[in-house]
Amino acid sequence: MKAFLRKKNIIFSAKRYGIDALGAMAQGLFCTLLIGTILNTLGTQLHIPFLENPIYVKGDVNYTMGAFASAMVGPAMAAAIGFALQAPPLVLFSLVPVGYATNMMGGAGGPLAVFVVAVVASEFGKLVSKETKIDILVTPIVTILVGCGLAYYIAEPIGKAASYVGNVIMWATELQPFLMGILVSVIVGIALTLPISSAAICAALSLTGLAGGAAVAGCCAQMIGFAVMSYKENKIGGLVAQGLGTSMLQMGNIVKNPKIWIAPILTSAITGPLATCVFGLRMNGAAVSSGMGTCGLVGQIGVYTGWVNDIANGAKAAITAFDWIGLVMICFVLPAVLTLVFGNFFRKLGWIKENDLKLDL
Repeated sequence: MKAFLRKKNIIFSAKRYGIDALGAMAQGLFCTLLIGTILNTLGTQLHIPFLENPIYVKGDVNYTMGAFASAMVGPAMAAAIGFALQAPPLVLFSLVPVGYATNMMGGAGGPLAVFVVAVVASEFGKLVSKETKIDILVTPIVTILVGCGLAYYIAEPIGKAASYVGNVIMWATELQPFLMGILVSVIVGIALTLPISSAAICAALSLTGLAGGAAVAGCCAQMIGFAVMSYKENKIGGLVAQGLGTSMLQMGNIVKNPKIWIAPILTSAITGPLATCVFGLRMNGAAVSSGMGTCGLVGQIGVYTGWVNDIANGAKAAITAFDWIGLVMICFVLPAVLTLVFGNFFRKLGWIKENDLKLDL
């Protein structure tokens, strides 16, 4: 059996499922739901007809280009997971309807349901792939039957469970904004730097509102923090790669010297409660944006999109100067200043030595 599974490239490991597949799922989310949201925001705010006006109307539903992109989030996530699991073509393509069905059944917790179902369907599809002379029929049928069948039974419960956990976190943050501001900011920030996907986690839990704002703060503390703290070693290239890319680039250095991680974590423990208690920073845009930080400025675009949505539905009168000050302070100024102060202190203590933060760029 072990030899057969190895032959089929089925490897049961935390890395393959918890890092490779989860990270790929976040990319699927980004390329559909998040990009669709950004396109819609650009269209409505800049009044670009090609993006603002519907390009297709079906019944009472008007589809803009962004709406079409967002609607494909389920298939994109499932296909991305299959790609990460190195599924053969027939399995990969068959995951498209599986992802669509699962995301629809999973509701608000759809991303987590898609993750579980797509992994199982992909591995079953790989088991039968090229094992018969009618592979072109058998492999898609097995993949779709297993995927959609499993989704029928577990997608809704998983979706409800994930939504419940997310609601509890958001409720607790509203109730205890200081303590939860620290916890959410630190935990999501750490997840962003680890080789897992903070964006996928936030999306799976539908983490928005005040908790989403704390998550954004934690992610920015890691990205901007490492970018500024390591400027001495990495110059402008490292500043851009980490500040607008990902702090995950420092993971190799963290393994060598875990103490370099203390400064960004301390910063997130400060900016998190400031976001919740002082500035009331809320992520009312797409939940996936809560875990993106300053990567392509997606976190900030998500916050802005939330403001626009709140104004449209009457929950917010207007975007104020205090809103902008809070966003800039939490996402850019405080992470840069605090991490630099902590970093210099730890350099003097000898905890951070020369080239400990050096990236091979």
